[in-house]
Amino acid sequence: MPIDETLSRFSDWSYNTATLIYVVAMMFFAVEQSFGRVGRLRAERISVRRRELVGASVGGSAEGTDTSEPPPLTPSAKKSIARAARFGRMGVSLLVLGGLLHLAALVLRGLATSRVPWGNMYEYIMAVCLMAVITWLVVLRKYPSVRHLSVFVLLPVVILLFLGGTALYVTAAPVQPALQSYWLAIHVTAAIVASGMFLVPGMASMLYLVRDAHEANPARFAKLSGHLPGRDVLDRISYRTTVLAFPIYTFGVLCGAIWAEAAWGRFWGWDPKETVAFVAWVVYACYLHARATAGWRGKPAAWVNVAGFAVIIFNLFFINLVTAGLHSYAGV
Repeated sequence: MPIDETLSRFSDWSYNTATLIYVVAMMFFAVEQSFGRVGRLRAERISVRRRELVGASVGGSAEGTDTSEPPPLTPSAKKSIARAARFGRMGVSLLVLGGLLHLAALVLRGLATSRVPWGNMYEYIMAVCLMAVITWLVVLRKYPSVRHLSVFVLLPVVILLFLGGTALYVTAAPVQPALQSYWLAIHVTAAIVASGMFLVPGMASMLYLVRDAHEANPARFAKLSGHLPGRDVLDRISYRTTVLAFPIYTFGVLCGAIWAEAAWGRFWGWDPKETVAFVAWVVYACYLHARATAGWRGKPAAWVNVAGFAVIIFNLFFINLVTAGLHSYAGV
C-alpha cells in the first residue's frame, strides 16, 4: 500500500516535540529533586521515629528512646518545598502532554504505513519508550511521593528517543514480507510492553543500590542519596512492576516460538535474538525467586534485577545492530 507522506511527517513532528517536552519535564523534576530535599528528609525522620516508637511499645518500654519530634520547618524551608512541589506538578503535566504526543506519533506512523507501527528499530524504540512513560505514570499514581525520581526514569527514555530519532531513524515504509504476519501484532507487542515496563524496575533497582551503598557507608553517594526515598519504597516499585511485566514477557517469548515454527519450521533454533531473550527470561525468573526468598531479598535481588535490565538493553542494541541472525531482516 502507498505511504501517506503527510501523516508520516506529522508523526515525525510529534515524535520530536514529545522528546523536547520530556527534556523540559526532566528539568522541572530536577528542580523538585534539588529543592524538595528538606521536606523529604523531615518526612523520613518522622517515619523512622514512628517505627522506633512502635518497636519500643511492642518491647514493653520506651525508656531510652528519643520521642522528640523533629523541629518545625522554617518559613523559608516551607516556601522552598512548596515551590519544588509546584515544579513537580508541572513536570507531571508535561509528562502527560509528552506521552499524548508520543502516542500520536506512534498512531500516525501506523496510519501512514497501514500496519502496526513497530516494524523496525526506530518504531520499536518509540513504542518501548512510550510504554516506559505509561508505566511510570501508573507508578506515580500509586506512589506520589516518588515523583521527584522521574528525572532518573526520563533520562534513559530521552537518550533512547534521541538515538532512535537520529542514528536509527528510517522513513516510513512497508515491512518486509517475512514480517507481514498477524504474529507481528502479538509477539512484538508483548515484547514492547514488557521491555518498556522493565525499564522502571531497572532504574528503581539501580537507585536502591545507590541508597544501600550510602547507608552502608554514609560518605558514599551522600549528595545523591539524600534525594532518594527509602530502600523499602524502591524495592516495592521494582518488585511489583517486575511481577506485572514478567508474565507479559513470558507470553511474548512463547508467541515468538510459535511464530518461528510457522515461519522457519522449528520452535527454537538458538538464534542470537532467541538466546539472549531466553537469558533475560531466566534472569528475571531468578529475580522473582530471589525476591521471594528471605536470604536473597534486598541488595542481592536488586543486583539480579539490574542484570536483567542490562540483558534487555543488550538484546535491543547489540543483537539487532551488531550480530547477524534470522531476526536481522527487520533492519534499522
